[in-house]
Amino acid sequence: MNFPRLHPDTIEEVKEKIDIYDIVSDYVVLKKRGQNYVGLCPFHQEKTPSFTVNQSKQMYYCFGCGAAGNGIKFLMEIGQQSFSQVVLELANRYQVPLKTLEPEKRQEVQKELSLKEQLYEIVAVTSNFFEHALRETLGENALNYLIEKRKLQPETIQKFNLGYAPSGWETLYRYLVEQKRYPIALVEEAGLIKPRKKGNGYYDTFRDRLMIPIKDIQGRVIAFGGRSLTDDEPKYLNSPETPLFNKGKTLFALDQAKSSIRSFDKVIVVEGYFDAIALHSAGITNTVASLGTAFSESQLKQLLRYSDSKGVIFNFDADKAGIKATERAIKEIESLIYSGQVNLKILNIPDGKDADEFINSHDNGSEQYQELIEKAPLWLNWKIEQILMEKNLKQADNFEQVAQGMVKLLNQLSDSNQRSYYISYCAEILAQGDARLLTLYLKNLQTQLSKPLTKLSQKNTTKTFIKLENTAENNLLKEAETILLKIYIHYPEHRQEIFDKLEDKNLIFSLSEHRIIWQKLLDIDDEYDQKLVSKLEADIANLSEVSEKVNKLLNFREIEQYEDSSRLSLIIDAALISLEKVNLEKYCNYCEKKYKTINPEEDPVNYQYYLNEYISSRQKILQLQPLRSFSQLDIYS
Repeated sequence: MNFPRLHPDTIEEVKEKIDIYDIVSDYVVLKKRGQNYVGLCPFHQEKTPSFTVNQSKQMYYCFGCGAAGNGIKFLMEIGQQSFSQVVLELANRYQVPLKTLEPEKRQEVQKELSLKEQLYEIVAVTSNFFEHALRETLGENALNYLIEKRKLQPETIQKFNLGYAPSGWETLYRYLVEQKRYPIALVEEAGLIKPRKKGNGYYDTFRDRLMIPIKDIQGRVIAFGGRSLTDDEPKYLNSPETPLFNKGKTLFALDQAKSSIRSFDKVIVVEGYFDAIALHSAGITNTVASLGTAFSESQLKQLLRYSDSKGVIFNFDADKAGIKATERAIKEIESLIYSGQVNLKILNIPDGKDADEFINSHDNGSEQYQELIEKAPLWLNWKIEQILMEKNLKQADNFEQVAQGMVKLLNQLSDSNQRSYYISYCAEILAQGDARLLTLYLKNLQTQLSKPLTKLSQKNTTKTFIKLENTAENNLLKEAETILLKIYIHYPEHRQEIFDKLEDKNLIFSLSEHRIIWQKLLDIDDEYDQKLVSKLEADIANLSEVSEKVNKLLNFREIEQYEDSSRLSLIIDAALISLEKVNLEKYCNYCEKKYKTINPEEDPVNYQYYLNEYISSRQKILQLQPLRSFSQLDIYS
């Protein structure tokens, strides 16, 4: 499609309606940090988050690679799309009326965008048709199944808009095409009818099935799941993929669960429609279900935007198929869980029951299920349980299999604290209660881990971040960041000042070890100096990649002679200027590279944008006057 020039009014209205957090969180797991959100940059490889999103300013910025901009620019970069293409998609997403500067193309574009609206209408009418059929005589068996077999109350049936697809081959076809006069092509595109193989007409996709509407996050019906009421296979039949429905990006009941996920700060993911419906009916409303496919990273990122703690609980069946489904799900999202971006737990209900069976087989099923949720093990503990499953550690071959499985698992952990803990945990299991063997197995596990974390951290720091060695300016940056951390740790009365000024200028630390220390400091709530120091020491002094840096910070005494608050404020401001200058230069270099690679005749909007940003940031750099050395302020005695 040749995208038209958009009217300024449309562009402005799109900019006013979009929310950068909603846009970016589709691609990045974001965690709240002060006034900003932080996460791993999607534009370059990194281990320590340097990508920030400021919701009040509707801007993002990466302190690692310099990528920056608003929500529109983020989608342009992430999807390699043009400005007009992104704005058109956002206009459709946020239902902004479309105006273009080329009236002759407006009709074509409106037609393209209105296709989805027509499909929404057809699917909504179909959902009403199925609901009505459930209440008729022909839907009596389906209704009895819901009430007697699934033990659902009328209000739950209504809440989920459950329905029935009649058994006739052309019942829905005749209703939608012949009675409602919807175009056959659109009804087929909505996945509701199929052409006969010999080309003689169409037949209904769903026949004699209990119908479960699948909705998008806004609560609009986009597809259906059909449950067989006989022995016909498949037992469950989903709508095919359509312009409205992507199975790998959709979660059942998320529209109804999102507010509860926020309230409980965690989400329960089950396998089946009726598991989710049963839990909602029992008051456990922070529940969603996958749609018969492997749980995807895209689905996980949708969920994580609603939980600050990133709490997710997988409750798949406890049989072999359910275990495999859990393993598949972990494999699909391993990049997020191994890096510690998700607080994942695994619940396998005793006796192989699924959530629906468990709730309905207990008088106080809701309370007992909540107890199981609270006791659910972390995914790593669950993985270790699977490694130990049906293994006898007294037998040499079984012992070797378990040990190898543990080493393989531990090798994938990138968080040093987590890794250290589970090395000890696994060593205790292998020692089988023999204290004399514990030290031996502890050393053996450490030796077998093929990629020591310290080397990994050094390697990734070099690759990910701009090298800061060998220049006077970059040495000054190191010094500036160190000064800020020292003052924050040893002068409690200046902590709020440092935090506020960093937030106001949207700055974070450039060096990865400094970012680790800063994030730990923010996680420590105690405001008293001595307690903060001891907590920091306990939390991260054992991390090999930052322990030396931590010791220097904790033992800092050089600027204690300055009791004058204004003097320390001057030092803080000087340090911040150094941080600001380096970050601006990164962004300036980024914009320069971008506009030099764009043909101004083919893409004038982006060319002008990056050129203007380059000029603007260059001017800001010239206005900043950082110190050549902190000795100018007589910091050191």
